[in-house]
Amino acid sequence: MTAARMDAVDITPERLAAEVAPVLGSALIGFDVDGVLAPIVEKAHDAALSPGVLDELERLAMRARVVIVSGRSIGDLDRFAFPPTLEVVGSHGLERRGMPPVELSDDERYTFEQLELLATRAVDAAGDGAWLEYKPASVVIHVREADRDTADRAIDAVANLAGMIDGAHVKHGHMVCELLTRTGSKGDAISELRESGQPVVFLGDDVTDESVFEAMVDGDLGVRVGPGDTAAAYRLADPDAVVEFLHRL
Repeated sequence: MTAARMDAVDITPERLAAEVAPVLGSALIGFDVDGVLAPIVEKAHDAALSPGVLDELERLAMRARVVIVSGRSIGDLDRFAFPPTLEVVGSHGLERRGMPPVELSDDERYTFEQLELLATRAVDAAGDGAWLEYKPASVVIHVREADRDTADRAIDAVANLAGMIDGAHVKHGHMVCELLTRTGSKGDAISELRESGQPVVFLGDDVTDESVFEAMVDGDLGVRVGPGDTAAAYRLADPDAVVEFLHRL
C-alpha cells in the first residue's frame, strides 16, 4: 500500500487487486457510483450499475468493510438496491442510509429558496438539455445534454450569484453545479467513518472525489477511474476495469 501522490500511475485490475489483497480484512473500501460502479450516461436517472458489480460488491462485503459514497441523495441511491451489508452515504456525506433524514433550519430553508430561484433561472439560461435535481439540502443544475458554451456561461453566472448569498455553498462536478445550504464532502465522510488506524481504499472519478484522495495518509490507497487531474496514487481505465478489479479480489 502507498500513500496518495500527485502523479497517478496507470494500473491494471489484476495489479490493483494484488495491492489491496494484503489489507482486505482490515480496510475500509469505498466507491463512488457514477463513473465507477456505473458508466456515465447522458441522463443521470438512466444510470445503471455495471453488469455483475452488485454481486461482486456483496461478495467483497463478506471479507471487508464496503462503503458507497456518492453525491446522489439516499433516496436516489435506493434504486440501485445496494445490499444491507454495504454502508451507503449520500449527498457528499450529508446523508447516511438508516439515519434520520436531513432537516433544514429556518435560515437554511430561506437560503434554499433563494438558491432554487437562482438554479431555475440558470436552467432557463442554459437552454435545452439542462434540468434540475433536488436533494435534501441542495439543488443541482445538470447541463450534460445542454450546449456546452451556453451552459458554461449559465453555470459561471449562477455560481457567482450564489457566492453572494449568506450560508450558500457551490460545488462543481462533471457537467453539474450544486448549490447547497449545508456543505459536506466525501473526504469528511470517509474520515468520520474510518476507525482508528484503519486503512482506506477509495475509487472515484470526479472532482468531488478528490477530497478523499487529498485527505489520505500513509497506508491508504486512492484510485482515480478514468481521466482527469488527481491526487490519487493510481488510475484505472474505466468502470469495466473496476468490475474486473472486484472480480480478482
